[in-house]
Amino acid sequence: MLKTYCNPVYPEIMADPFVLKHEGRYYAYGTAPDGPGGGRFPVLVSNDLVDWHRAGYALQVAGSDHFWAPEVACSEGQFWLYYSSGDMEGKNHQLRVAVSNDPIGPFQDRGVLLVPDQPFSIDAHPFRDKDGQWYLYYCVDFLELEDDHRIGTGIVVDRLDAMDRLAGQPRTVARPHADWHLFKTQRAMYDAVYDWHTVEGASVLVHGGKYYCFYSGGAWEKENYGVSYVVADHPLGPFERPAGSDAALLMRSRAGNVIGPGHNSFTTSPDGSQDWIVYHAWDTAMTGRRMCIDQLVWEGAKPTTPGPSFTRQTAPSGLAV
Repeated sequence: MLKTYCNPVYPEIMADPFVLKHEGRYYAYGTAPDGPGGGRFPVLVSNDLVDWHRAGYALQVAGSDHFWAPEVACSEGQFWLYYSSGDMEGKNHQLRVAVSNDPIGPFQDRGVLLVPDQPFSIDAHPFRDKDGQWYLYYCVDFLELEDDHRIGTGIVVDRLDAMDRLAGQPRTVARPHADWHLFKTQRAMYDAVYDWHTVEGASVLVHGGKYYCFYSGGAWEKENYGVSYVVADHPLGPFERPAGSDAALLMRSRAGNVIGPGHNSFTTSPDGSQDWIVYHAWDTAMTGRRMCIDQLVWEGAKPTTPGPSFTRQTAPSGLAV
């Protein structure tokens, strides 16, 4: 009998979920309420992407800062945790990095700001290309009108000279350009008022020799939040928008069942034969954003998914090693 699952795959709040597959096990990190003693970012462990248990917290940090969107990269036997911290309103967040010898942690902050010249930086996504070079995709604010872009938060990419040091030559990956990217009308930011649009939560996959940078757009607590993508021939771009990008191409809310699916990561099934998208979504009562999974299926050069699913589905294929 095939194993099945039903979203969400973990009952507690687990927003911005990132899954690292390492030596046959899955480790999930997410944005969630603080734990005992200043525990930040719950760490979950699974053998099959479906059954998860809590393994602790990645960081122990005292204080009132809010910590967002962790992602972990494994490089030369060490694990690098990228995240942002700042105030609750999200106007002063800065990207940081911590390191550990174990994917469960504890991670120790390196004491550096990755993008010190930006007043706001969030949603770091480390990506290793086939030649071994690491890149970091992350979000900053854009206040200039250019082409058909809107004012608001967008995604850039820079080369990592070391796992805790950027080259300092960021290139634009994606900026908000469509109505569905609206975050908030008449938002007070940087001593002015804007109709603010948002593109965030980068996650990169390579398919058919092309680099697909998936992103979430819109307002994270609203029904317009969803997942789309841009495509390039190189990790640094230039990235182009596919036809139809005036709507979320991969995933969007399903009225009456799922609200605001997004801020995803990707992994593979236990046997490595399938791609899976890991994302958060609100329940209809809006009690919290919880971790969900669905298969990613390629139709030629087009990524598709049955998600966001809310009925019972066939579990990822294969047994964990």
